[in-house]
Amino acid sequence: MTTTLAGGRAARRQTMRRIRPRRSPAVPLLIALWAGAAAVLWLWWDNTPSLADNTSKILAAGRITGLLAGYLMALVVLQMARVPALERRVGTDRVARWHAMTGRYTLCLVLAHVFLIMWGYALQAGKGLGDIVQQTTDSINQLPDMGKAAIGTGLLFLIGILSIGGVRRLIGYDTWYHVHLLTYAAVYLTFWHQITTGNEFAVEPAAKTFWYGLYGVVTALVVWYRILTPIRLNMRHRMRVAAVIEETPGIVSVLISGRKLHRMGAEAGHFFRWRFKAPGMRFSSHPYSLSAAPRPDMLRITVKAIGDHTSRLRDLEPGTKVWAEGPYGAMTAQRRSRGKVLLVAGGVGITPMRALFETLPGASGDITLLYRANTTQDLALWGELAKIADERGARLMYAVNSPEGERPDISAESLQRKIPDIDDHDVFMCGPPGFAQSVYEALRGAGVPARRIHHESFEM
Repeated sequence: MTTTLAGGRAARRQTMRRIRPRRSPAVPLLIALWAGAAAVLWLWWDNTPSLADNTSKILAAGRITGLLAGYLMALVVLQMARVPALERRVGTDRVARWHAMTGRYTLCLVLAHVFLIMWGYALQAGKGLGDIVQQTTDSINQLPDMGKAAIGTGLLFLIGILSIGGVRRLIGYDTWYHVHLLTYAAVYLTFWHQITTGNEFAVEPAAKTFWYGLYGVVTALVVWYRILTPIRLNMRHRMRVAAVIEETPGIVSVLISGRKLHRMGAEAGHFFRWRFKAPGMRFSSHPYSLSAAPRPDMLRITVKAIGDHTSRLRDLEPGTKVWAEGPYGAMTAQRRSRGKVLLVAGGVGITPMRALFETLPGASGDITLLYRANTTQDLALWGELAKIADERGARLMYAVNSPEGERPDISAESLQRKIPDIDDHDVFMCGPPGFAQSVYEALRGAGVPARRIHHESFEM
């Protein structure tokens, strides 16, 4: 059984009004972040006397690594704040990659800071490199706020270890997600020793004011967008499960009703983080894309059962309360820069592509959808896709394995044969990382510029 949510024409009219192709602000943001790092370096340099001996050099190196680590900690939290300007303009997946990279740099700087500062303190006390452990213990016991900093540093390293790819897969998404929230506690605990023991903040009141301002702004953004905004959204829209429908074996659609859902600002291509208030699911929040254009009274997600949370969706009862955060994502019509569009979906990646297939404005023949699945039985929502293609004059293609299990050819040459003018298309793509990478390489080989290949991954 399948479910159809109509409303394509109205959604296309709304999308047409919103199409103002915009460049991602990623480059200006990165320039601003590097400028902030340069300001931190200047602060260190301006407050660093001549380095007369090795002890002074080691302590100075410890100070600069500590300052940079403190600056990056603020950025780590900012990247977790779910600020719409980042989530919808830069893209959630890109921000998540920035967050992961910034976190790794922060951990390395923290490790270097602790080692260098304790080594320098040991040398000042007439001790050697072998006395670092004892010196660390003495500093924790004697210096203000160092106990808090030690706990915060331990939490940071715990989070870093659990975020390693292989370890993260072993512990599961929910455990990793909740442990990851300890980042807030770690940053809070390490902040105070920066103010009380940092030489730059002791001699430069303006530097202390700047540091308080930086962390204060980031804290305000977290409180607003991660706490207050979701509370307001859910109190206003009062979402509940309306129905759960099996589309194909292992894939279900969840219909979600609510009040004035069209005022949530959601578009085709967006996703929400969903929390269903049902037994075993109350404390799990997962990202799922909309699989149909939003309606004033109904949203729909379509999910494949690949884990505990996704497997429980089929057992949801109508009337179950739903808590959502969003909308997020940048893979919307705003990215479009050409009249012709190719949509490429792999597996359950069809969900945002189906919504875009319905809503992207275009004349007959302008919109093409390529759907990759293992078998024809795995082509979820195929009936809806065929109906949309027929009504719009769009092109619908699928690529499935042969009866012998041979994978279909999705190469630059095959794409050029099927779509001769592919290099004049925008391409929207969603699917597993390996599939997305191979298709990206094929598209580049077929002459599609990288700036016109739009892809988001929710592996975060």
